[in-house]
Amino acid sequence: MAVTVENRVTSGTFSLDGGTWDVDNNVWIVGNDEECVIIDSPHDAAAIVEQVRGRKVLAILMTHAHNDHIGAAREVAAAVGAPIHLHPEDMVLWKQVYPDVQPDQFLSDGQEFTVGGATLKAIHTPGHSPGSTCFYLESEGTVFTGDTLFNGGPGATGRSFSDYPTILSSIRERLLTLPAETVVRTGHGDNTTIGAERETLAQLA
Repeated sequence: MAVTVENRVTSGTFSLDGGTWDVDNNVWIVGNDEECVIIDSPHDAAAIVEQVRGRKVLAILMTHAHNDHIGAAREVAAAVGAPIHLHPEDMVLWKQVYPDVQPDQFLSDGQEFTVGGATLKAIHTPGHSPGSTCFYLESEGTVFTGDTLFNGGPGATGRSFSDYPTILSSIRERLLTLPAETVVRTGHGDNTTIGAERETLAQLA
């Protein structure tokens, strides 16, 4: 049986640089009837655990460490008994939320995670944050981009630890090279495709 991709939207706040904003976040769960991985753990641990439906969680994969993506991570990890994986370059953000606790594992570019016979590949895409990481599920023709690439272009780079030229390079060199029909599943908002975002990026400096 092929893996399925499930979406759960949770609501809460994002805080950085002294400001706080209301946000809705996408949680992605990839797996089959027996096992799964969770991509991001924002806001509402109970809702995320409910979506797991008792399956074995192999890993909790973090696209980046802004508080609206990791705020429920420790609670979810404790509830499902799974390790949290984060790119080490995002520790500066992680420590703002969890100053006394480390992630369980550090992500590396190209690292692979197998779930339900399918493989998720980590792609380091700095810019929105130093350790931003996307996860490519080639067998299903989809990539989970966190806040690196949205429906309509790059993620925000106006706050601390973000950089606009870097995010453009990451998207162009690491994501737009994927097949045009690849479905982009984002950290906030609607899906898009690599082909659609090639057209968007072509208009940007």
